[in-house]
Amino acid sequence: MIFDFHTHSFLSDGINSPIELIRCADAAGYKCIALTDHASYSNIDFIIESLARDCQLAGKYWDIMAIPGIEITNVPAKSINDMAAYAKQKGAKIVVVHGQTIVENVEEKTNWEAVNSPHVDLLAHPGLITAAEAEAAAKNMVFLEISARKGHSLGNGRTVMEGRKAQARFLINTDSHSHLDLFKPDFLNQVGLGAGLSVEEIEEITRVNTSMMLKKLGINS
Repeated sequence: MIFDFHTHSFLSDGINSPIELIRCADAAGYKCIALTDHASYSNIDFIIESLARDCQLAGKYWDIMAIPGIEITNVPAKSINDMAAYAKQKGAKIVVVHGQTIVENVEEKTNWEAVNSPHVDLLAHPGLITAAEAEAAAKNMVFLEISARKGHSLGNGRTVMEGRKAQARFLINTDSHSHLDLFKPDFLNQVGLGAGLSVEEIEEITRVNTSMMLKKLGINS
């Protein structure tokens, strides 16, 4: 079963409508997909409301768990906690923060503010994450992403190294911007192996960490 907690529709910079992306994930054998379009205060209400409608529609007719969320992206680092709290208040089931990827000029301290917010669930592609940030993620149960996305994935090795030492929890996600980016049956495992994870660690991610994330989100699996 495939779980993917980081994807994008055409409500931000993806190419598919939310319901189309969910349908493609369902056809690809997904058990769960979270739609997490890029957001700040300019569009956060619209995105959450729109995604919630299509996720509800999918859940009514298809056997897939579709979760409405957001990815807080390129905002002032000090605003992350308040914005994440606002997103949860407005109905986002999952809050992702766009981490300090090595291929974009994200503001310094974004990783730190994200892993110390009680309202953030996942730090996406955190790039050159520090030991202190990984330790805070473990302490505060903020999951660290191993990314399948080109460019962002260049930091996976560092994320695994620091996250493993800190005993942080990992998730392997696509960061899909198209239905063509969705996981195929064996590609999730290949991403994990390429990041330096063992077969046993990948199995723990897919069997244990996904359930832990759903529990954190208050969702019955």
